[in-house]
Amino acid sequence: MSLKKKFAKESFTIMNELVLPNDTNTLNNLMGGRLLHWMDIAAAISAQKHCNRIVVTASVDNVSFKHPIKLGDVITIEAKVTRAFNTSVEVRLDVWAENIPSGARQKSNEAYYTFVAVDQSARTIPVAEVIPETAEEIELFNGALRRRQLRLVLGGKMSPDDASELKALFFKA
Repeated sequence: MSLKKKFAKESFTIMNELVLPNDTNTLNNLMGGRLLHWMDIAAAISAQKHCNRIVVTASVDNVSFKHPIKLGDVITIEAKVTRAFNTSVEVRLDVWAENIPSGARQKSNEAYYTFVAVDQSARTIPVAEVIPETAEEIELFNGALRRRQLRLVLGGKMSPDDASELKALFFKA
């Protein structure tokens, strides 16, 4: 079965959330787990747009918290599929925090999530290829194979010796 290729921009998703008291810790900062939950939802929507199927979270890369997000801030999560593999897609997320009264906006997080497309019986199914268009999309597309190999090596699913894209970063032929 041949799947139609899709442009990266077709999966672009923007999700907004208002940080309310129930979302914060005792310092009135957004709890990290709540943000990860929102990021997972935004990334899943993006992956589903690309796959036109049910998707399940396979992995979450390192998520660093650059700035605290405060009570009352509006969170904007931008998600887009960067590359598709056989049955999985990588989704890039950028998180912005904005204080509406002051107009201050800063990037607080970025991450990569991986999703696997499944059918109604939870069996993996093939996904369409991604067509990158912009310089940023091409750069993310090209780096996705290295990130995938790193995830597989760290997860014990690939031998470091087989991670040719990663080895190419460190060793010249």
